[in-house]
Amino acid sequence: MSAFQLLLLIVAGVVFYLFFKQLFSGNHPKRGVDFEAKVPDEQIGGINRPDKTFSTPTVEPTRIEQLLSMADEAIEKKDFDEAKKALGSALIIEPDNIDALQKMGFVSMQTEDYEEAKESYEKLLALDENDDMAHALLANALHKLGDETGAEKHHEKAIVLDPEYAPHHFNYANTLYDLGRTKEALVGYKKAYELDSSIEAAKDMIDKLGSSHE
Repeated sequence: MSAFQLLLLIVAGVVFYLFFKQLFSGNHPKRGVDFEAKVPDEQIGGINRPDKTFSTPTVEPTRIEQLLSMADEAIEKKDFDEAKKALGSALIIEPDNIDALQKMGFVSMQTEDYEEAKESYEKLLALDENDDMAHALLANALHKLGDETGAEKHHEKAIVLDPEYAPHHFNYANTLYDLGRTKEALVGYKKAYELDSSIEAAKDMIDKLGSSHE
């Protein structure tokens, strides 16, 4: 074997050694292994292919969500007629949507459509008979409609469900005061103020009625 042939043999040996070392090291490129983004929106295309990105799809609001948002905006502007239109459409799609029913009751009270307010609060109670706020709000609507027996019943039910909520006592006291039952109203105002001293209107009524019942 000549010196040149010996040199070729050594070079070939080194090449094979390096090849197999790389092969078994695990550092060679692998087929079928995809790039994994480190963050959801990481760009993988670089400057040359900016279109190749991972991105989070935009979630479009549902029609109900759009209508409720429209109603909120209208209420904020005190455009109650426009709010009613949006809420009416929402309730056509989902007649038992609690958020829409609550807003419709509020808007109806603002526009003095007490029958519609009554219907909204009755539907809320059909969905949850232990909704103390629905009882209190229905009582207010019934009082406006002249149904004092019904108003009293629902005021009392609201208080039974949440006796520590001062506005329930205050609202009931207002109804009693309107009916001329001032002694009972005074008891309600005192209870409301006892539970929440920030209700200044209750304190004013206590001062007003207290002197007349001394």
